[in-house]
Amino acid sequence: METKAKSRWNIATEIIMVVIAFIFLAPFYFLFVNSVKSFGEILSDAASWPTKFSWANYAKAWDLARFSEAFVNSLTITIISVLLISLISAMAAYRMVRADSKFNRVLLLLFVAAMVVPFQTIMIPVLKIVNVLGVNNSMIGLLIAYLGLNVPMAIFLFHGFIKSVPLEIEEAATVDGCNPITVFFRIVLPLLKPMLMTIIVLNALGIWNDYLLPSLILQSPNLRTIPLATFSFFGQYTKQWDLALPALVLGIAPIIVFYLFMQRYIVEGIAAGSVKG
Repeated sequence: METKAKSRWNIATEIIMVVIAFIFLAPFYFLFVNSVKSFGEILSDAASWPTKFSWANYAKAWDLARFSEAFVNSLTITIISVLLISLISAMAAYRMVRADSKFNRVLLLLFVAAMVVPFQTIMIPVLKIVNVLGVNNSMIGLLIAYLGLNVPMAIFLFHGFIKSVPLEIEEAATVDGCNPITVFFRIVLPLLKPMLMTIIVLNALGIWNDYLLPSLILQSPNLRTIPLATFSFFGQYTKQWDLALPALVLGIAPIIVFYLFMQRYIVEGIAAGSVKG
């Protein structure tokens, strides 16, 4: 009886999971099928399968949104931001753990406090800082803003992970003649790979899909990212769904591929953190 009850429970659980999966995948269905429809067909029946696949929508959206330029801008901003966030946070967290002091403990508390502050409350001060630094309407200004907003979370995650790294390994490397910089890059950083990959994936997803911050800092059309380029199809009185939806597909496709390739590192990072932490 217990075996039958467990079997029924497992079947019910699987059915529920399948239903939930279909619910989460439904938006992707609507996005794809409507991206290859004509504007009139989208308005008449958004849920139906296309009567004719209009692949020309993608070519037209690519040209009108200057998608190649937006793609390069998004890729540049995402790669540089993620690399700087990961490297600076790992180095800062390592120093704060190994040089334990009252100042570093207070500094960690400040970083943790910064994590719970909503962006909307500091949006205007961030813009003022960018203007004071003279880097408004530039990728440098956007990079500085991303560093300030994303480093606290990364430091917090690295801090907890580094405490589980055995100090004896670093001491042995020091005895062998390694200086602190060599110890960090050749001994500690490779051990941080699970958490490092997790931080890279999470920040890449957030920065690639971010619309608000680039819209506040980047005014030049030549600096538009993919979310800004896609938004150009949504006017005050008209919405070009037959062009906006293909642009959305083109925008999310690279980051979905990246996530599918890197998702195993997220699982490894969570598992390693749960065991070591």
